[in-house]
Amino acid sequence: MRVLFYQLSRDRAETLLPKLAPRVLAEGERLLVVAAAEGQRRAIGEALWSAAPESFLANGEAAAPHADRQPILLSEDVAPVNGATALAIADGQWREPGAQFTRVFFLFDDATIEAARRVWVDVRGREGVDKEFWKQDAGKWVRAG
Repeated sequence: MRVLFYQLSRDRAETLLPKLAPRVLAEGERLLVVAAAEGQRRAIGEALWSAAPESFLANGEAAAPHADRQPILLSEDVAPVNGATALAIADGQWREPGAQFTRVFFLFDDATIEAARRVWVDVRGREGVDKEFWKQDAGKWVRAG
């Protein structure tokens, strides 16, 4: 499993996820986006629908009918009823991913940076886990570690 840490300094999760999600879908995977706050999930859902004028990223809430059909599922829990193999933790609150996930995008900001540092150390020694650190440099995302 790859765990990709994204330090949000300028962009918010609602801005970054519409950039990450198309890559996941293009690889034939489904995405589960987890955030505790309903308002944040709603903002992410709206951003995915309106990401680009020529396209949209279909998504839905886990509590809605036909959640299993959604290519991008928004939930407060790590429960990939849509068969997702990619997980985005959008609120900086780490949740243990299940074995079905091949990639985890862990998005955190200044308010959750200390918790992210603890997760970085915690996953360091896990067998089968590769980690990467991404940050913004003048608005562009660059791999930092």
